[in-house]
Amino acid sequence: MKIKVVVHEAEEGGYWAEVPAIPGCATQGDTMDELLQNLREAIEGCLSVDVAEPRADVNGRVLEIAI
Repeated sequence: MKIKVVVHEAEEGGYWAEVPAIPGCATQGDTMDELLQNLREAIEGCLSVDVAEPRADVNGRVLEIAI
């Protein structure tokens, strides 16, 4: 899976990044390598959050797909 991130230079040095496709998913790092490692962990953490079990109405279906 590929996902776009927006990388910013931090005023105090280093970098911070946000993932527009995942609201609230952001991280920082002192170097670009550290930022990329932290981004992978942040995205994994954001995507693994448990959410309420979806319920379908009489005309709908709940599907689970792999990405």
